Amino acid sequence: MRLYTYLFNGEERVGAERGGYIYPTEFGSMLDAIRSDEIRVSYENGIAVEKAEIYAPIPVPQRDVICLGINYAKHGAEAAQYNKEAFLREQPFAIYFSKRVDRAVAPGGIIKAHSDITERLDYECELAFIIGKDALDVKREDAAEYIFGYTILNDVSARDLQTRHKQWYFGKSLDGFTPMGPCIVTADEVAFPPKLDIKSYVNGELRQSSNTDYMVFDPAHVIAELSAGMTLRAGTIVATGTPEGVGMGFDTPKFLKAGDSVVCEIEKIGRLENTVEA
Repeated sequence: MRLYTYLFNGEERVGAERGGYIYPTEFGSMLDAIRSDEIRVSYENGIAVEKAEIYAPIPVPQRDVICLGINYAKHGAEAAQYNKEAFLREQPFAIYFSKRVDRAVAPGGIIKAHSDITERLDYECELAFIIGKDALDVKREDAAEYIFGYTILNDVSARDLQTRHKQWYFGKSLDGFTPMGPCIVTADEVAFPPKLDIKSYVNGELRQSSNTDYMVFDPAHVIAELSAGMTLRAGTIVATGTPEGVGMGFDTPKFLKAGDSVVCEIEKIGRLENTVEA
């Protein structure tokens, strides 16, 4: 099932897509849908996807997004090229950090430039999964049962703030730094572990091209490790890291500029396009 958060009769509603049309469910929020035992769809009053006003699937996350750092080996290599002190080291364990999201940016929405405090704005196309039920002490072999679905998340980052503060939280948590969408594809439609092509483009130029199979630590590892003593609540968003090809990784860095178009694509999920604030 492909689930959208969209405008229906003047209100925010969760809808399911069929045949290029979005049909309303009974749920006013994706979090309610995630926590429910069943999602019923009334295949009436549909609206074409391209005509619908679509929001991020979870517009206002209840908790910070959990993120993985350097979870693709080649991204680790390019990150070390940009900042050897921070990234050139062995990685026997997953790197976790959090990302504050005041409100997620909708498909077609604006990435805030924050040009008063950053000059090194970067993109990171990532597969994100959403926890479907409270998870504590989950075994790796049972992890798939705790995933509600998958979406695309662009982990927009201010590289100069990351370097200055020697951590990632502030430089990744500015308002307008979390485009997400266009929908959530439920877990039953994606083979586990996910092996999906992942790409990003800036102004039509292909920047990232990889596959989620190249993750160092897959979703099963992440759920098992994090839930060992920490409860992951239903609705928690986990961003699984980005592959090589981000702006800082080029010999001459290609940071985002005002008016740039950024597209993130992941197989089976779709396309997330946003524009940098002019």
